[in-house]
Amino acid sequence: MTTATRTDLKQHWIPVKDCDPRAVALYKRHYSSRKGNVDWLRYGFSGVGESLILLTVDCRALFGWRRQNLRDDGQTGIECFVFRNMGDLLSSTLILQAEVWAFSKWERQRLFSFVDSKKIQSTNPGYCFLQAGWQKCGHSKGGLLILEKLPNGH
Repeated sequence: MTTATRTDLKQHWIPVKDCDPRAVALYKRHYSSRKGNVDWLRYGFSGVGESLILLTVDCRALFGWRRQNLRDDGQTGIECFVFRNMGDLLSSTLILQAEVWAFSKWERQRLFSFVDSKKIQSTNPGYCFLQAGWQKCGHSKGGLLILEKLPNGH
């Protein structure tokens, strides 16, 4: 893939800080966000590790990547820890574009995400990721669906 093509594929996303109020507003609407006292959100929501937070230029979608060296769950690679699309753009397209950002920052790393089938309104949990070429690769100890995309599938 040429550099120009890689740049074109990034077109809907802009990188922001995890304390950006526009990103925080979308994060708070995601099912995995911690509810209750959200005062801590002003310091960021990406948690421990190196992160890449993406917001669409229209501020209607959020994507969060995180790389953690030490994980209790045994997963390796770059985690999509949040994806929220409130806009009209196709979610699978946004995922593919977010992958370009991740692979630009962390070359040749496995991408993975967890989906809580009980907390989303879909008869096919993770469908938008599957449409973007991700694969189901098991379940966590807590029953979450694990999806992954390997770098050679990029």
